[in-house]
Amino acid sequence: MGRASGMRSGKHRVWGLHLGVLGGLGVLQFVLPPYHLGVVTRILLFSTYALAYNLLLGYTGLLSLGHALYFAAGMYGAGLPVYYLGLEAPQAFPVGVLGSAVMAALVGIPALRTTGLRFSIVTLLFGQTGYLLTLYFNRITWADQGLSLPLQVPPVLRYHLALLLFGVSLLGSLWIVRSPFGRVLVGLREHEERTHLLGYDPFLYRWVAHVLSGALCGAAGAAYALLFAYVGNAFASVLYSVYPLLWVLVGGAGTALGPLLGVALVTYAVEVASGLTHAYLVVVGAALICLIRVFPQGILGSLRKRGGRWLP
Repeated sequence: MGRASGMRSGKHRVWGLHLGVLGGLGVLQFVLPPYHLGVVTRILLFSTYALAYNLLLGYTGLLSLGHALYFAAGMYGAGLPVYYLGLEAPQAFPVGVLGSAVMAALVGIPALRTTGLRFSIVTLLFGQTGYLLTLYFNRITWADQGLSLPLQVPPVLRYHLALLLFGVSLLGSLWIVRSPFGRVLVGLREHEERTHLLGYDPFLYRWVAHVLSGALCGAAGAAYALLFAYVGNAFASVLYSVYPLLWVLVGGAGTALGPLLGVALVTYAVEVASGLTHAYLVVVGAALICLIRVFPQGILGSLRKRGGRWLP
């Protein structure tokens, strides 16, 4: 009886914490100046992207170096129909998500036949192929120059929509990882052979996780394109495959709120350091190295290990 009561109490704390964070983010719109409201809007969209990456790295144990492919697929999948076909944003958004999900499904078939470093290399190759395709079809994508979409979204509405997407993604990912499906993913991460002996197909579960991760990446990319009315191939570069890895490692891989914390810290570290010196990346890099030495499992991951075991 006591154990069941403790489990219910822990469950209530988990959901209360996450709903409280979302409520706090909702209040921020009333206190932030316009510039920082725009910064936090981007943080929310990139946090959605980081949540998608965390589903694969943190819970499934797969380190991808090509996730920018799915973010860019969502961005171009939503942005190009608006620019060339005149689609409205609500129609274009699901096109971007679907395109990214299909891309993840196709890439996952050969990529998930590998594991470990080989998986990272294969995903890197697919990601770079996508980036080069944006250059090859320069007449359509306008590559580095990018496309400005004929959309105007008021800053407050932009913030609301970004918060809505992040909130749905956060609670949805929390539900997934605490479901039987999520437990199998963690089992595969911790001991693949034992999980396989229990009757679970490692390839199938990882493929489904890969598709879900790709679709959520696409949602973040599509939302970024539509809310900020811009599409550019810089978001398809390898840098935007490394960013989510950095965000997740800083915040804590395998934690629900780690991606948000990682994105916020890295974003504002760059903001502050860039105002102090032109060599701001050196300063940010040194600060992040020190942070990882203090919190080797990321901030929330280390806090969970040191006593906050109820943290998801």
